[in-house]
This record gives sequence, structure tokens and C-alpha cells, in this order.
Amino acid sequence: MSTRADRLAELLSERELDCLLVSDLTNVRYLTGFTGTNGAAVVSADERLFLTDFRYVERAAAEVREFERLPAGRELLKDLAPRLSGRAGFDDEHLSVRAHRRLADALSEGVELVPAGGLVERLREVKDEAEVTAMAEAAKLGDSIYEYLVERGLVGRTEREVAVDLEREMRLRGARDPSFPSIVAAGANGALPHAEPRDVEIPRDTLVVLDLGCVVDSMCSDCTRTVATGEPSSEALEVYELVRRAQAAALEAARVGIPCRDVDAAARSLIEGAGHGERFGHGLGHGVGLEVHEGPRLTKTAEGELRAGNAVTIEPGVYVPGEVGVRIEDLVIVGEDGLRNLSGFPKALVTVG
Repeated sequence: MSTRADRLAELLSERELDCLLVSDLTNVRYLTGFTGTNGAAVVSADERLFLTDFRYVERAAAEVREFERLPAGRELLKDLAPRLSGRAGFDDEHLSVRAHRRLADALSEGVELVPAGGLVERLREVKDEAEVTAMAEAAKLGDSIYEYLVERGLVGRTEREVAVDLEREMRLRGARDPSFPSIVAAGANGALPHAEPRDVEIPRDTLVVLDLGCVVDSMCSDCTRTVATGEPSSEALEVYELVRRAQAAALEAARVGIPCRDVDAAARSLIEGAGHGERFGHGLGHGVGLEVHEGPRLTKTAEGELRAGNAVTIEPGVYVPGEVGVRIEDLVIVGEDGLRNLSGFPKALVTVG
């Protein structure tokens, strides 16, 4: 069975590369399993090299099995440069100008550095069975956090208090970390797509946007729900129902082979038709995996089509400045026979006291 590094080596010919330097730590982890903070890898048709410094030699021995492990100093690129040959690709999306200059200065004669970002990320877009299993566990844990929230309540607690409580509970239930800083945004604060929790008490009779995710076995989950704390205004309820219908339409559209921009359009057309197009300013969704934001992207201008094994969010939103925000987000796995929705908490409007 081919490894991830084998599949990466097969992609090198597309860019006419002799080898690829992988320096971004998330990509290094994906290829090698290494979880430390200083590591790099080189992949070619016949070599799999991994370098780290003395702090991580024992960790690398336990985690890195399919690469030849080489010791190095803290400045890995300097020690790694002599192992590059021919047309050597590098992560131009991640390597700094300063690091590139140092690497170039240390190269052997005749070696050419070639920008080659995105190759590992392309592999990461398609999840394997183990990755999907971990994401499903992370999503299930996230569902349990929403259920915990219903039990604990919202009214009279500050947004920040709730966010801290939810993240603490995640860790107590087995999450390594939150996937990202949790969002708890009531009323007008919910009209900010990336609102930060405030030291402000959550009132009755409003909508509250909650966005959270958990990390399990290095894989992320991501789920947004908007809940009520009583009887919101009729206008707020109309916005909620619009977003719920838009999300359902996008879930129906998301299938293998469908252009990513068409999935976005399935939700966006409904929101635009209701007169809220300018209040849905972000893309419909994004890939999730080792990072909470990765490829593929579901936007108005996205390139490419959905592939089997993609893990993406479906998260339309409407944000009325100064009044209310609504977002509903599921994490789904795209399969040949349809979608597997990992997000199980209800999307019918839930009231939390």
C-alpha cells in the first residue's frame, strides 16, 4: 500500500521536480507523524529524509517510521541543504524570505530552488479512514458540548464565561484543545462573523451564535449553532429560518463532482433572493483536517470540484449590523454515495434558558 510520501513523490513530476523540501510543520506532521516544533522532510522518487534537532530525537524515533531520520542543529535548513539536488521544490506558501535566502546560500552548486507550494495540501484535502474516524470523534465530542450548554444555560452568564466553560469541558471530556477560540455572541454581537466573547451578560429573548470545535487525535471539528434565549423578534426568527433553508439547500447540492462554487451558490441564491445577499459576506465553507481551515474552499470564486474524501463545512450566515446574526454550520464528509454529516446537534431552533 502506498504511503502519503509515495503519493507525494508521484506528484513531483507534474512540477518537473527532483525533490521537495517540506518545512511547514503541519505538512511535516501529515507526511511523517512528527508532532514536535522543529522538523523538516525531503521527499524524492527514491528518498524519504527527516531532520530534527537533539530535543526531539527520541520523539522522532517513536513517531517517524517511514523516513530516514537524520540529526541536525536548530537551523534545520542549513543542515538539510546538502541533501537537496536538481530542481528542488519548496513550500513557497510557508517559507519566509529570510529562510529562503539562508537555504539558497547553503545549496550545493547546480541546485535550483523552485516554488512548489500546495502539493502536500492537495493530498491533505482527501481524508483517509483513520482521519475521518478521528474527526467523527471530535465532532461527537462537540455535540456533547452543545448538550452540556443546554443543561448549563446562557441567560445571565457572560459570553466570556460561557466560552471559558465550554473549552474547559471539552478538555475534561477528552479534547486535546479547542480547534479555535470558541465564539459566543449574543444579539448584535452575533452580527460579527468572528465575534469575540465579551464580559457582557447574555439577555433573554435574543439569538446567540455559538461556534466551537475540538481536536481529537490531531484532527479538528467545527460546528456552529444559533440558539434562542426565549422569544426573539419575528425579524430574527425570519433570518434564522432563511439561513436554515439555505444550509439545507447547500447540503443537498454538495456531492462528488459538483463544482465548489456551485455548492456556495445553492445557499447564496436563496439568501440573495430574500434580500440579504450583502449580509452574507463570507464563503459557504472550507476544508477541515489537521487545521480547522484548509482546502477545499467553498466560495463564489472557488476552483475545482468536490472529491470523495473531502471534509468540508457548510455554514451560510446572515449578519444584520447592530441587530442580529445567524450562522448554522455542519461538518460533512463527501463520499461516492453521498454526504456523511458528522454534526448531530439539532438545527431546529433550540431554546436555552
